[in-house]
Amino acid sequence: MRNVLISGAGIGGPALAYWLTRHGYKVTVVEKAPALRPGGQAVDFKGETHLTVLRRMGILDDVRRLQTGGTDQEVVDTNGRRLAVLPGEFTGGALEIRRGDLARILYDRTASHCEYVFGDSITSLTETKGGVQVTFERTAPRTYDLVVGADGIHSNVRRLAFGPESDYVRHLGYYYALVDVEGDFGRTPQMYNEPGRLVAAGGPKAPVFFVFASPPLTYDRYDNEQQKEILARAYRGMGWQTPRIMEEVRRSGSVYLDSISQVRIDRYAEGRVALLGDAGYGNTLGGFGSGLALVGAYVLAGELAAASGDHRTAFAEYERQFRQYAKIAKNGNAGPFLAPATPSRLRMRNRMFNSSFLMGLMTKMGDKFATDIALKSY
Repeated sequence: MRNVLISGAGIGGPALAYWLTRHGYKVTVVEKAPALRPGGQAVDFKGETHLTVLRRMGILDDVRRLQTGGTDQEVVDTNGRRLAVLPGEFTGGALEIRRGDLARILYDRTASHCEYVFGDSITSLTETKGGVQVTFERTAPRTYDLVVGADGIHSNVRRLAFGPESDYVRHLGYYYALVDVEGDFGRTPQMYNEPGRLVAAGGPKAPVFFVFASPPLTYDRYDNEQQKEILARAYRGMGWQTPRIMEEVRRSGSVYLDSISQVRIDRYAEGRVALLGDAGYGNTLGGFGSGLALVGAYVLAGELAAASGDHRTAFAEYERQFRQYAKIAKNGNAGPFLAPATPSRLRMRNRMFNSSFLMGLMTKMGDKFATDIALKSY
């Protein structure tokens, strides 16, 4: 039985653990956070390919039971007057669920079949002839046959095995934030823009959402107070309900702030180490992250099984199949779309939202990209 270490207990990591254990592998999942992260933004699935993988995992009904539903979102002016509507069919895909709910479903399906280690992180990877020697911040060193980085756009595994983040991650000029707040901002999701800034609030169980233009920032991504201060500076003087929203942000205990960035890498594997999901082909807020992670996990595990554990053959086939499918992650920048830089671009964006033809065309294009792979039956 081959031993595999997966870094990251978000979406891709537990999905890969599910398939690998079914194929007879012994799996350990290590996660830096002390526990699963609840809540978070809604993630969506598009087209039959995504739904097929959910169905083959046996979780499609669970996801449907917890789906949030694609809700129309109003674009409003400073007085709350509606300017445009962002259709729920565009934002929610065929099926939408909160990220934390999906992570919990995947964890519950895998926790009894593999080992989860929370509150720990990999500190070194040393490849030998027979495996990868791994050291951790807290756990004793171990040797694994394979290591997979499913630890997000700021992947620790990618840094250790491939090189520094600056070689592979491109900042796209914007940041986004999600903040769980107690205040009630209405049952209808609304978004308000000023040039280079967006704030969205309201709707059932939705965190407040921010997008703002900014050069690269230096801060501790695990320090809530630093992130609150960055948001306070970025949204000072903004109209609409923003002052009340920022008061709720100040009291919140849950803030997630990160850059809108894109991963550009010429390979998904290095020796016995492979990348999955955002670590290998991330494009923040691109609308395909969770779908790519789930399909990628299915393909990577399936190719390892098909190759009888020969990682060189399996990784090469995973790359061959997935490079074309993940091409959507090379394109686009959600920042200018969500927070246009000038009043004229804001007006143009709102006119597009109000065009059922254009929004329908963009939805169909998304579905086309999401189904651009022939799934094997492993």
